[in-house]
Amino acid sequence: MEALGGNVAFWGWKRPEIRSPKRPFSSKSKSSDSTAEATGGYRFPLKQAVTAASLALTGDTIAQLSDRWRKQKQSLSGSSDTCKDIMSSIISHHDWLRALRMTSYGFLLYGPGSYAWYKYLDHCLPHQTAQNIMLKFLQVLLNQIVLGPCVIAVVFAWNNLWLGKLSELPNKYQKDALPTLFYGWSLFKPV
Repeated sequence: MEALGGNVAFWGWKRPEIRSPKRPFSSKSKSSDSTAEATGGYRFPLKQAVTAASLALTGDTIAQLSDRWRKQKQSLSGSSDTCKDIMSSIISHHDWLRALRMTSYGFLLYGPGSYAWYKYLDHCLPHQTAQNIMLKFLQVLLNQIVLGPCVIAVVFAWNNLWLGKLSELPNKYQKDALPTLFYGWSLFKPV
């Protein structure tokens, strides 16, 4: 990192220090990264990675099931055994490689990345004052405006990398990035 300007400075920007000053290791500490802080190293956020992987797997499974449910329901609208046919088709055609792609994305990228993002935002607003609580609403807005497009870009790149279609990535961005972002915004407005 020294080649980039030393102490993570880049183009004259200096990143604020996220970690608290080093203090002696205490075995009584319950913090998930207390060992990393005490030794000055990095500790992979396993809990956040596993949580993100589980949520990505669940979300992808729901998306695949609902997509196949709609398609099967439309194609079998006149059949008497509709429910039985739909259920057998839905369960038997699960795309496990797609599920693995999304799970690995959650574990390797989104879990650790969002952990670092929220840790940085909490560093910027460390005290729970009334003003900072109101500024947390700004944090939600930042999540949608800054983090949302970044997540979409990385998910598209991750999937195209796994599919061996990196050359199609610019077209994927042009075609699907904004609709995906707008759909995400419509979903998270109530939240």
